[in-house]
Amino acid sequence: SRELELKSTLRELVIYIVFLTDLCILAFSMVSTDMYYLNEVMSRVFLEPSSEDDGSGFRSIRSRADFWRFAEGPLLDGLYWEKWYNNKTSTLQNNNSHIYYENLLLGVAQIRQLKVRNNTCSVHPYFHAVLEGCYSEYHYRAEDRSDFGLRNESEWKYTSASSLSPWYWGSMGLYSSGGFMFTLPKSKQESVEKLVFLRQNSWLTRGTRAVFIDFSTYNANINLFCIIRLVVEFPATGGALTSSQICSVKLLRYITYYDYFLAFCEITFCLFIITFIIQETLQIAKLKKEYFRRAWNWLDLLLLVVSILAIAFNIYRTVKVSLLMEKLLSDAHVYPDFYFLAFWQVLYNNMIAVNIFFAWIKIFKYIRFNKTMAQLSSTLSRCAKDIIGFAVMFFIVFFAYAQLGYLVFGSQVEEFSTFQNCIFTQFRIVLGDFNFESLEAADRILGPIYFITFVFFVFFVLLNMFLAIINDTYSEVKADFEVIPSQELQIRNLFRQSCNKALVKLKLKKPETDTNPEDENLE
Repeated sequence: SRELELKSTLRELVIYIVFLTDLCILAFSMVSTDMYYLNEVMSRVFLEPSSEDDGSGFRSIRSRADFWRFAEGPLLDGLYWEKWYNNKTSTLQNNNSHIYYENLLLGVAQIRQLKVRNNTCSVHPYFHAVLEGCYSEYHYRAEDRSDFGLRNESEWKYTSASSLSPWYWGSMGLYSSGGFMFTLPKSKQESVEKLVFLRQNSWLTRGTRAVFIDFSTYNANINLFCIIRLVVEFPATGGALTSSQICSVKLLRYITYYDYFLAFCEITFCLFIITFIIQETLQIAKLKKEYFRRAWNWLDLLLLVVSILAIAFNIYRTVKVSLLMEKLLSDAHVYPDFYFLAFWQVLYNNMIAVNIFFAWIKIFKYIRFNKTMAQLSSTLSRCAKDIIGFAVMFFIVFFAYAQLGYLVFGSQVEEFSTFQNCIFTQFRIVLGDFNFESLEAADRILGPIYFITFVFFVFFVLLNMFLAIINDTYSEVKADFEVIPSQELQIRNLFRQSCNKALVKLKLKKPETDTNPEDENLE
């Protein structure tokens, strides 16, 4: 009956709200405002130039000489805090540095570089007599792993990385985790001497394509690790490009009472997932092929898959942290590779974020009896074919303009430097965010023509067609729903009856007396 269906839907909604509350507690416990402020503090120390900066800041690196100027100056000043604000020498506990006097530098910093071999690109015969070497862009097959320079220390010998170590996706390529690497000493003076020695012996060569600076800190006040990676890429075009990754994560868990409450929420989440798996398995066995014809069932399966992956990532990360933490902190003169642990922590956070997104979308499944929601779903389902046909026409025009913009402005305008940037830039133009002056400066004829025609056809014509399709379909659906009795009245009556029964059982309200026969005849 309809009443049983409504009762079942409401019961499922109440249970699902409990599950969603538990998931929200887990999701929002992983992030805090302290993470943002810690990342901001570290970026100010190592990325932003100081008031006394003479062009040696990280973001001002434009050549190999600038890199050495930054490494010997601002980098070491940020890593080794040996004096207080009044220039008094600070007493370092166990010879450990505390960045901003609060963030303990774990172990030492590591610097590594990746190189490519000579003659890894093709040179035209006209220039064979002029050019002695040719170094291509970085890719794994062109990587140089042979010893060079003095060949007596680890910085002159290639070191392979673990197969599980994550690669780095930079501005110019995807870089492996191996390379020629060395660590900085615990003393600032010794670090300066080592960097000067490497600079004088040409540690950076023409084949150098990327340099990575890695170090980690721990703030006991807020129980957060901060893993920092500064990257300088030297493309085949010459010059240098800088990028960075500053990630604050909570690796040590179950310390406070609130952490144990979160552990209870994690166990509850796992029990919910097991229950949902059993429920969906029974439905698949009962409905068989009919089960996969409903869109909501696909959303349920997607939510379960993402939840299972999140649980697997959490277990793997917890086990790895417990196994590696003591090993990484055992020797203060060795670089502790927390980047691997931070990578899995961020992956887990992203998985939970995707999970909670689909979990909130699933609420529409339980409130579909609402008139407004029913009209919305009916409108989208009824105009789906028209929207698909319109999307084909829209993207044909959209990609045609993207190719035109890439070919005409790609070599001069940053927003059109890649085909991917062209697509994002055109979406920004549709939203009103554009830089017309750069287009006009790149080409005074095709620039204005491209901009005016794109805005006219895409913004004024195609987008209004899209709105017209939805508007017409919504008008039809609204007219159809006016002759259908609303289910919201049934929901209200069901709630009223349930509340009355609960009040009677609690003796807060007298049971309703039966009506007289005369009243029934009168009615």
